[in-house]
Amino acid sequence: MRKIAILLCVGLIGAAPAPHRASSSVDARLRALVAPVSAARLRQYDQALVNFGTRHTLSSQTDPKRGIGAALNWAESEFKSDGLQTVRPCDTFTGDRIPAPTRVCDAVAIQRGTERPNDVVIITAHIDSRVSDPLNANAFEPGANDDGSGSSAVLEAARILSKRKFPGTIVYSLDSGEEQGLYGAKVIAAYAKAQGWNVIADLNNDIIGNSCGSDGLCDSTHARVLSEGPRSQGQPELMAATHSLGGENDAPSRNISRFLASLADRLNIGLSVRQIWRTDRFSRGGDHIEFLKLGFPAARITVAVENYNWQHQDVRVENGIHYGDTIDHVDFPYLAKMTKLNVAALAAIASAPPPPAPKVEGGVSTDTTITWPCVPGAAGYMLRWRRTDANQWQESSTADNSCTNGMALVNLPHIRIDDWVFGVSSRSTDGFESPIASAVPGGAFRPYVAQPPAAARR
Repeated sequence: MRKIAILLCVGLIGAAPAPHRASSSVDARLRALVAPVSAARLRQYDQALVNFGTRHTLSSQTDPKRGIGAALNWAESEFKSDGLQTVRPCDTFTGDRIPAPTRVCDAVAIQRGTERPNDVVIITAHIDSRVSDPLNANAFEPGANDDGSGSSAVLEAARILSKRKFPGTIVYSLDSGEEQGLYGAKVIAAYAKAQGWNVIADLNNDIIGNSCGSDGLCDSTHARVLSEGPRSQGQPELMAATHSLGGENDAPSRNISRFLASLADRLNIGLSVRQIWRTDRFSRGGDHIEFLKLGFPAARITVAVENYNWQHQDVRVENGIHYGDTIDHVDFPYLAKMTKLNVAALAAIASAPPPPAPKVEGGVSTDTTITWPCVPGAAGYMLRWRRTDANQWQESSTADNSCTNGMALVNLPHIRIDDWVFGVSSRSTDGFESPIASAVPGGAFRPYVAQPPAAARR
């Protein structure tokens, strides 16, 4: 870390811990918080989901024991047993994989924040399942890993975190319709927009429970986090500015990826994040994409290695090879580590103020100036910067919460804007730090809104 003299508009900023390092007390609290995550409880959740026989979106919505309706009702009852408010947002869709108009619903639980109820972090997983034929709604479709594993993690996160209170709101969403076209994600993303929520992040967990691939490669020590680089929402308007000023690697979702990677390292749970800088796996997609379309930051968490014999397959044995997504293929100790990462991330984001929306100036100058609207509730800020060809933040410094006319201003002497990318995060009074928002076109953690031409604003 570089130690330099930096002037804030009213007050001083000074040397800080190494980049992406929260205080040891925060890390200790998060490690204690995730300790109760139980591999045995995750197995119980997953087995209950498998026992519904099928959770196909086109299966029965009224049968009390089998099908998507029974699974949603059970999940909602689990949320209620945790003392959480539940809602069941729905919409009707048709499409290539939904031949007739079908009502698609999600089981959603809301844990209201005590101080900032409109600042929201969401954890999602899809509760529906499928086999080889995406229109076959009547087969045995266990979906133990895809996505019983993610659904179990959502339920376990709710069980653990519902016992605590947080300044921000945590939303737990089990989406149906994913295998038919991400329809349940459309429902919850639209619901978030209709509520006017300030969505800080959607953590989408899809296939997070197997540790061995179809080629025999095993890895139980890594998670992959997939995130978009330039933000997709607003990109036509942002394209020229991004080409000129940068930001190809700094969408809010990319900074969620960096946030999760740092958090995993600090938790010491035997899990590291491998950042995959694509929106999703090659030529594939997941529920987080529907959040990205509306401008909400989102990333996908998934296994280090996938087993394609155990995804989207009829349950069978051919030539000695087992196909199908059955529960015996789930590595529950690994799933517990993945769940711990989610629990810590939800708690950390809900405990910190929202990220700022920084802007940077300094063309034709030896100094750089960063400004941002002051964030209500922030006790201070962390400034970050890195070389333009570096993939992780390299330098940092703290800033207090002094403001003039609602704005914070920092001057970085002898730091040339051409050579660096800059970002700012918010800090709470008890040391929790938000994800970093990059000072690039479209870097703010909120949907992009195109500004009218200057002539029209007069």
